[in-house]
Amino acid sequence: MSENKEIEIMQSVYDKNDEVAARINSELTQSGIYAINVMGAPGAGKTTSLIQIVKRLNDVTPYVIEGDIEADFDTKTLQALGIKAIQINTGGACHLDSPLIGKAVEDLGIKNGVLFIENIGNLVCPAEFMIGEHAKMLISTVTEGSDKPYKYPLAFEKADIILLNKCDLIPYIDFDEDFFMKGVRALNKTAPVIKVSGKTEEGFDKVVSWIMDKLNA
Repeated sequence: MSENKEIEIMQSVYDKNDEVAARINSELTQSGIYAINVMGAPGAGKTTSLIQIVKRLNDVTPYVIEGDIEADFDTKTLQALGIKAIQINTGGACHLDSPLIGKAVEDLGIKNGVLFIENIGNLVCPAEFMIGEHAKMLISTVTEGSDKPYKYPLAFEKADIILLNKCDLIPYIDFDEDFFMKGVRALNKTAPVIKVSGKTEEGFDKVVSWIMDKLNA
């Protein structure tokens, strides 16, 4: 007969990651960098939103760390626009972790400005790991449906700011905005929810205003 054994876990599996994340956060702060962890599902418009944000950051230097399982299309797009960007390919991992970010920060050689870390397209794992950021930006879309806060609560709970993207499509699809907001506020009472559109450019001035307030603070 098999014998059941009780195993006492003495150290969280997240401890090493969090330790590195805290060091990265401190170093970025000392270097005058405000770091934003950009989360969202595949196709949510993370890169498109970053482009809209960056072009409104007057007199503030932007940096981008692009996270993907494979390929570097988004990094090349950003670099072609003159944005200092670097690629991380995880080769299968569903999120970025702090050791990966630490190496990328060293390679970028950044000082003063805003660092955007575009995480892997995923509404689960990226919300679980600190990677040295000062804030989490969640990008959700009306095309994903209004039930996402109920299905993926941690991402909405952890977000410091939420962008509701592709809002220009609301008149044409079945999206219950009241139901969406009720779900958001049940999880997160304080994060601003800003309706944006990568196509019409609606809402991004408000996003940049929020970022500048945090950067100046």
